[in-house]
Amino acid sequence: MQCVGNQCIGYKSTIGTTSHNVFHRPARLNQLNIQCAAAPATANGFASGGVGKSRADWQSSCAILASKVESQQQNTDNSTGADQITVVNGHSSLDLVPIKKLPKPLTIADLSPSPSHGSTLRVAYQGVPGAYSEAAAGKAYPNCDAIPCDQFEVAFQAVELWIADRAVLPVENSLGGSIHRNYDLLLRHRLHIVGEVQLPVHHCLLALPGVRKEFINRVISHPQALAQCELTLTKLGLTVTREAVDDTAGAAEFVAANDLRDTAAIASARAAELYGLNILADGIQDDSSNVTRFVMLAREPIIPRTDIPFKTSIVFAHEHGTSVLFKVLSAFAFRNISLTKIESRPHRNRPIRVVGDENVGTAKHFEYLFYVDFEASMADVRAQNALAEVQEYTSFLRVLGSYPMDMTPWSPSSSSK
Repeated sequence: MQCVGNQCIGYKSTIGTTSHNVFHRPARLNQLNIQCAAAPATANGFASGGVGKSRADWQSSCAILASKVESQQQNTDNSTGADQITVVNGHSSLDLVPIKKLPKPLTIADLSPSPSHGSTLRVAYQGVPGAYSEAAAGKAYPNCDAIPCDQFEVAFQAVELWIADRAVLPVENSLGGSIHRNYDLLLRHRLHIVGEVQLPVHHCLLALPGVRKEFINRVISHPQALAQCELTLTKLGLTVTREAVDDTAGAAEFVAANDLRDTAAIASARAAELYGLNILADGIQDDSSNVTRFVMLAREPIIPRTDIPFKTSIVFAHEHGTSVLFKVLSAFAFRNISLTKIESRPHRNRPIRVVGDENVGTAKHFEYLFYVDFEASMADVRAQNALAEVQEYTSFLRVLGSYPMDMTPWSPSSSSK
């Protein structure tokens, strides 16, 4: 099967055989030849010692890197007469949350397929210290240097621009459902899923010391956390205003930083410890079996295997709507491949399909992209043959990643408290 849509990993299969080829294509950044910020290249504006150890040096290096990308892109646009706004990886700015200490620069050894868990890596996550995403990054890569980012998109950019080695981002929750923003970003960016981690989530109601529940007239947290605790908040008698913020730990930080004695936050017990808040109520999620699934992202894919349980994630579309969905699903069912998730998202480039004559006012249907996770490795001939068949039915097909499944035993009591 040929790779589709500028896919960075592809596979060729022959139906009825067990042979397959795996090939890698070096990742490119907007077709520009840009050196890593950590490399000793004075031509890019960096001293031979790398990006530096201080916070100011780090911020300056990020700015220089972004400016060099913009400068080269502008030269390219001017030569072709293009009048588009110059961007970095599709975005006009690089707004990263500063970190206190930057690890040693990347070396050529870091470009190999995903290293073993426990290696010292820079791992980007969305939120501030105390966020569940930080705990997921620690579970996925113990002893890593976790880099907080203020937006999901910044975490993607941090990996693309070599500021981080990996990103760990949530994609779905057992109570709140899918995090749609990250599904859209998976398609927009060219990172690869190299693993998954499932984290039990344990919510707490936090407030400033001395504040009692009856003083609370507002509760703030991430929209998913608010949804996961809705029934419990009502049972606690907190029929108050509920406001959404960017992340759970950020809500705790906001209450503490602004001395809000009439506001409570939903976050982890670790966030309470970090920001000096008291726990008014513990374990307030509506269901104790509350789990968030995170995916680990990298610039390069890993080589699939068949000796351990693997999962593969794909996204596909068809120019004639959803009529081929049954055929696609049958390709997996015929080969006894279990699907673990199906998610549909609007096709942004073609959101509406008009049926019949437009002048007669005929029906209009939505167009969708379909995300599918299935339990098989791309090294498995069944998966190769299934995708070869799926490719015949679809106008667009992309493999987002083939990676080991999280087989950690289920234990709600070991949640991130």
